[in-house]
Amino acid sequence: MLAESELILNPDGSVYHLHLLPDHISDTILAVGDPNRVVQVSRHFDSVEFEATHREFVTHVGYYRGKRITVLSTGMGTDNIDIVMNELDALVNIDFVSRTVRPQEEHISLRIIRLGTSGALQPDVPLGSVLATLHAVGLDSLMQFYPLMETGFETQAAVALQETLDLSFAPYVVRGSDLLREQIGANMLIGNTLTCPGFYAPQGRVLRVPLRQADYLNRLRSFQQDTAEGLFRLDNFEMETAGYYALGRLLGHEVLSLNAIVANRATGEFAQNAGAVVDEMIENTLLQLIASN
Repeated sequence: MLAESELILNPDGSVYHLHLLPDHISDTILAVGDPNRVVQVSRHFDSVEFEATHREFVTHVGYYRGKRITVLSTGMGTDNIDIVMNELDALVNIDFVSRTVRPQEEHISLRIIRLGTSGALQPDVPLGSVLATLHAVGLDSLMQFYPLMETGFETQAAVALQETLDLSFAPYVVRGSDLLREQIGANMLIGNTLTCPGFYAPQGRVLRVPLRQADYLNRLRSFQQDTAEGLFRLDNFEMETAGYYALGRLLGHEVLSLNAIVANRATGEFAQNAGAVVDEMIENTLLQLIASN
């Protein structure tokens, strides 16, 4: 039995941060960072049956062309993804009454699709495109606290990047869901996403404080590894994807990150129509979900 201090429930029985009960979510979840983006998704629904708001976590559950879908905001950073992924998993794989984990044969695997914005690292990743993440590379410390098992290639790439960036810690590399990528991201760019623990220096931005490594972005842009699938490079960066992919693997959920490219750091450009790029990504994802159902 899980202690009250470990599985924290609110007085109404809902899970602590998300303020949701098991009946409040569907098996397909669209995750967005910005709470204001929730309605940008749910406005396409035929109907909305449930809404909840607690801190940065806004949830709408409704139907799109007969399919029940949850859209949930997470806020920024892998620390928030740690909360969201664990509590979503608890909603379907823990009995809140007995406070016990359901048997493995009853395990429920969610389909979780991140709809986020991102900046391109490489000059040939065009503004306005949508990139589906193949591998996520985490520069954050979240996986220092979990027993993540990496493949040989993932470990090799992580060690090589640690050397390239002269880091005191090892990054982690995780492949996302092949199933979801084939279903949802078939007509999108496919690339590898760097997850950074911040928006400014960790993504090579300088306002008043200089970078520890002046050539940081060039090191990221030139990083390459040969693999059986071809050349591995870093194509874009943001702040959540690696947390999603790592916890998806640990908890047994299918996870895909879709990245609307609204900036290109190699060329210094920012999309003037960033909102329209996100809208198109949302609409196409909803259509692909129905087509793959």
